[in-house]
Amino acid sequence: MEKDKMFCYQCSQAVKGVGCVTAGVCGKSPTLARLQDNLIHSIQGMSGYLYRARRIGFAQPLPEIDEFVSRAFYSMFTNVNFDPESFIDLAVESGRMNLKVMKLLKVAYIEQYGEPEPTIVPSGVKKGKGIIITGHGLKVLEELLKQTEGTGINIYTHSEMLPAHAYPELKKYKHLVGNLGKAWHDQRRLFSKYPFAVLATSNCVLLPRKEYQDRIFTTGPVRLPGVKHISGYDYSPVIEKAMSLPEVDEASGETVLTTGFSRSVILSMKNSIKELIEAGRLRHILLVGGCDSPTTKMQYYREFVSLLPEDTLVLTLGCGKYRFNDLDLGHIEGVPRLIDLGQCNDAIVAIDIAASLCEFLGISVAELPFTPVLCWMNQDAVSILWSLIALGIPRIYLGPVLPAWANEEILEVLKSRHGVSFISDPKEDIQRILG
Repeated sequence: MEKDKMFCYQCSQAVKGVGCVTAGVCGKSPTLARLQDNLIHSIQGMSGYLYRARRIGFAQPLPEIDEFVSRAFYSMFTNVNFDPESFIDLAVESGRMNLKVMKLLKVAYIEQYGEPEPTIVPSGVKKGKGIIITGHGLKVLEELLKQTEGTGINIYTHSEMLPAHAYPELKKYKHLVGNLGKAWHDQRRLFSKYPFAVLATSNCVLLPRKEYQDRIFTTGPVRLPGVKHISGYDYSPVIEKAMSLPEVDEASGETVLTTGFSRSVILSMKNSIKELIEAGRLRHILLVGGCDSPTTKMQYYREFVSLLPEDTLVLTLGCGKYRFNDLDLGHIEGVPRLIDLGQCNDAIVAIDIAASLCEFLGISVAELPFTPVLCWMNQDAVSILWSLIALGIPRIYLGPVLPAWANEEILEVLKSRHGVSFISDPKEDIQRILG
C-alpha cells in the first residue's frame, strides 16, 4: 500500500463494504488513520509491560493509566475525533504513560528478584536433558526453576530471557546454566537443533516446525495452534516431556555474554564517567538496541558499533543487542564500553541513567552527549519511541526500515518537531552524531 493510502473498515460506510483506502467516507484522512494505528501500537506495547507487572504481583490500581487508555481508545471510535494534531499529542502522552509503566515493572522486578548485577552467561550446552524458555516472562522462569530443581534438567534461556541470569533470586538456581541462540527469529532453527522441551512465555514466538511441535508448550497470553497450553504455573507436562527426551553431550558455545548492568551499577561508576567526559576521554554515550528483525538491513547495527571510536560507550537492550553483543569493545579506564541493560522495558534504566548523569554533571538533556540509535520491529518499540520523544531527547536515530504506519506527513513531524532521524550509512551517521 502506498504511503498516501489508508485502510479503514470501522463502520458500515466502508467503501464497497470492504474498506476506505484513499480517504474515509466519513471524512477521515490517511494521516489521521495512520496516527490512530500508531496510537494503538503504542498502547499495545505499554500493555505488555503492565501485563508482566501484574503477573508478578503488582496489584495497585493505576487510575491515571486507566483514564488515559479509555480516553485514547474512545478517541478512535467512529466519528469522534478528526483532528490529526490531537493524535500527535495523544502519542506523546502515551509515551509518558509508558514511562510510568516501565518504571513500575522495573521496580516490581527488583522487589521480586533483586537488582541485576553484571553476570557472565555461557552459550553452550551441558550434558543432560534440558528445557529452553523463551520470551519475557520472568515469573514463569522462576516457577519453572523451582519445579525443576533437583530433577537433573538444565534450564536454558533464549532471546529476551537472557537478562534473567543477572537477577540474584533467579541466578541462585544452579541449573539455570546458559543462553542458547540469539534473537527471537532464530527459534525455528534453534528449537529444531536441540532435543529439549520448549516453553514460550510471551510475544516473539513463531509457528513451530513439525520437528518440535510436540515438545513446545505455551503459557500466559501465548497460543499456538496444535500446541499444548498451560494456563497456570504447573509445568509438569513440560518437565515430563523434557525427561522423555534424549540427553545431549556437553558442547562449548561460540561466545560468552555479559548482562545485568543495572542503574545502580552504572551510577557506581559516575565519578569515573564524569572525569572521562570532562577530560575528553569519553566523547559520547550511545543507546544502541531495541527489537531485532529478520532483515539483512539489521547488519547496520553491527557495523555501526564496530566502527565507533574507542572514546564512546554503548548501552544496549532488547534482542537487537544480539547483532553485536559478542563484540569485545574493551574498557575506557575501567568503564566497560559495551553495557547490556536488559530487556526492551529496561529502556527505563537507560532513561534513568541519562537523567542521573544530567543531574550529576549539572547539564540539560540536550547538552548530554547521549544518542539513542534504535531498531524497531513491533509495538513495544513504538511505545518506547514515544517515551523518548515525551522526555524531549533531542537526537533519536531509528531503523532499519521506516515505520510502515508513517506517511510523509507523519515522518516530517517526527523529524522536524521531535528530532527523529532515520539511519543511513553507519560511517555517515557516526560522523553526524559525533560531529
